[in-house]
Amino acid sequence: MKKGEIYEGVVKTTLFPAKGIVEVSGRQVEVKDALPGQKIRFSVSKIRSGRVQGRFLEVLEPSPLENRDAGGKRKALCPHFGLCGGCVYQTLPYAEQLKLKEEQVHRLLAPVLGEEKLSQVWEPIAGSPETYGYRNKMEYSFGDEVKGGRLSLGMHRKGSFYDIVTVDGCRIADEDFAAIISAARDYFAEKGVTFYQKMRHTGYLRHLLVRKGKKTGQILVSLVTSSQIDPAYEDREEELLTGFRDRLLALPLQGSFAGILHTVNNSLADVICNEGTTVLYGQDFFYEELLGLKFKISPFSFFQTNSLGAEVLYQKVRDYIGETKGKVIFDLYSGTGTIAQVLAPVASEVVGVEIVEEAVEAARENAALNGLFNCRFLAGDVLKVLDELTEKPELIVLDPPRDGIHPKALPKIIAYGVERIVYVSCKPTSLARDLETFLAGGYQVEKVGTVDMFPWTGNVETVVLLSKGEIDSKKVRVEFSLEDVDMSGFQKGATYEQIKAYVLEKHGLKVSSLYISQVKRKCGLEIGQNYNLSKKEDAKVPQCPLEKEEVIIDALKHFQII
Repeated sequence: MKKGEIYEGVVKTTLFPAKGIVEVSGRQVEVKDALPGQKIRFSVSKIRSGRVQGRFLEVLEPSPLENRDAGGKRKALCPHFGLCGGCVYQTLPYAEQLKLKEEQVHRLLAPVLGEEKLSQVWEPIAGSPETYGYRNKMEYSFGDEVKGGRLSLGMHRKGSFYDIVTVDGCRIADEDFAAIISAARDYFAEKGVTFYQKMRHTGYLRHLLVRKGKKTGQILVSLVTSSQIDPAYEDREEELLTGFRDRLLALPLQGSFAGILHTVNNSLADVICNEGTTVLYGQDFFYEELLGLKFKISPFSFFQTNSLGAEVLYQKVRDYIGETKGKVIFDLYSGTGTIAQVLAPVASEVVGVEIVEEAVEAARENAALNGLFNCRFLAGDVLKVLDELTEKPELIVLDPPRDGIHPKALPKIIAYGVERIVYVSCKPTSLARDLETFLAGGYQVEKVGTVDMFPWTGNVETVVLLSKGEIDSKKVRVEFSLEDVDMSGFQKGATYEQIKAYVLEKHGLKVSSLYISQVKRKCGLEIGQNYNLSKKEDAKVPQCPLEKEEVIIDALKHFQII
């Protein structure tokens, strides 16, 4: 088996997230986006340390699990399936999706807990209350579907960094979103306004951010552009934006606009960076409600993208944590403080710790909005803030980023010796790794539940209840080596090696740690001090080429670092 060779095979099973396993010539090959039972054609893309990865080419025979049309072909309700890379399970009935996600998480945790123990603590997966139209936030990009084609506004074509598919038929976004992006695209196409060329860094239109409160119906839209207005509108930008505003306000929508904004972003990165926002209509925030609490949400603040699914998730967290009356609770990696506020009403105090300062400010404002004055939110890295806190928690909630808990923070959390810990994970592979340390530190798993927050995609949330075990009476010594652990990525979402592997697999390019650090610095992210400086005097430091800068930015977006 060699790189580039093409093979055919039947997918035996899947691993998280949506990786099909095909057995060919006695080797197991991982192929993304393949489903159990499909016969597929794929090319070998990587062979490393005995692990083989393949690039999905086509489905030769559908899986028995998939929906089919009258002609026996795979059937997806979304018209963009196969073009947009957002949903991989569109051809599977929802019940089969839930079963598949359960199996993937179960397979990851079984080696850690053991099959017998896992079967004792396992709870059935909770599905999303809505399977269509559940997304309350979308970030659309301006571009063209083919080079030189008509203006598009939507999502990246699957496997492409440049081509944009107008997803006005998207089934997972709120129904009002389709009307909004169609109106925006048509308006700017009529006006002949150019979109931002990522390679040339020229053009005006960049993104359209659309958010909506599922409970309140309030809609917030932000048009994101560069400051490079087209020459025809050089002295008429205000007129152009006013026309855009009026076109949206004339739409017959189910919801109503809380605000229409214009945001300037001249960053080279293909992400939304706020370099100045002007209100074209209304206000620069909207309100949403969860579990009886009210939340004020700004255009760029984090909030769960599935409001009704979030209620299911947070109710499970509340059920798992148990009695909170009069107790001090630590909510570590607290984000905008939603979990903290759900637990706060009868607690003595809830202390939230979050590294993103904007999220901390939002948490403080929303706690005051809900009259919860026993919540305190601190901005900083959990690893460092734990050394500064004088309070001793009685319960702990953990909701870390995708890469899990920093390995140096784990012993500090365990050392508190609290009775119960609830761990919320969006990436079960990281959860499985961290659970091994908790088990070694004297904790035992009492409950494991999964919640499907993202129907039709390969993602799933996992919630685990840990309780203090009987190992030793009061103190447990946890020892493990950090010598072989790459610590660089635990600060922000992914290790440098993970970024390199992603870029090589998706784009076929090799990038150095030096280039990654340069791009991270350009995007305003923290990197190690003097990381990219040579020890030699007057040494010339090579600069990241534009081609590699673009693929590194793609990786940073993939790992949700930017």
